[in-house]
Amino acid sequence: MATTTNYGWTTPDDTALVKDGAAAIRTLGSSVDTTTKNLNPETTLGDLAYRSSTANVKTRLGLGTAGQVLAVNSGATAPEWVTSSSGGMTLISTTSASNSAAINLTSIPQTYNELYIYIRALKPANDGGECSFRFNNDSGANRYQHIYWGNETSTAQTFARTSMQLNEANDNSVATGFNWIRIPDYANTTTWKTTTSVGITVDSSTTTSFRSRFNVGLYNQTTAITELNFFMSSGNITSGDFLLYGVK
Repeated sequence: MATTTNYGWTTPDDTALVKDGAAAIRTLGSSVDTTTKNLNPETTLGDLAYRSSTANVKTRLGLGTAGQVLAVNSGATAPEWVTSSSGGMTLISTTSASNSAAINLTSIPQTYNELYIYIRALKPANDGGECSFRFNNDSGANRYQHIYWGNETSTAQTFARTSMQLNEANDNSVATGFNWIRIPDYANTTTWKTTTSVGITVDSSTTTSFRSRFNVGLYNQTTAITELNFFMSSGNITSGDFLLYGVK
């Protein structure tokens, strides 16, 4: 019997008898069906297919998880889904305040290069409230900050603090400010920890204006950071979303 050039499907010879036509069609159809399935192994929405080690047969690669990227495996033999190894920001947790005495971000994974914290729409219960934070719920006087606020000529250095202040006096009725914190190399246990942060708040006395604050901070402990603690200078945190990101 003759065969096709690419897939080797069996076809009748030019001299085959007419009575064998039905059988030949069934044989060819089965071959086409098998080959088509081998070339389309996907079973689920989002699956990918790639050539396997067997000619004319493909392998199914199931859809990865959110945030993963497509890469080549360690043996350079096939594609695979992996978590981004550099540069990507991964949302670790989102915590929302609701008349909270404090917001504690605990059990922070130690597998990232640095941490970012975004705080959206922070609002204090008491007018003029200022948000501060601590590492590892440590209230010892072992923090230092260099502060810039209002304009570039307004600076201050503060020593032996029990916490690091994030922003200036915030209005207790308008929650449109934004704050962010960066903590590089937070998981190492050899050096002191540093942080930079920016706080933008709605002015507590003039809600059509705002206050800004840029901080450079030092925590003179070598302990890895596994917990972050946020609280107001007085009263509770009425509202606000605390988004913790890890960066590879």
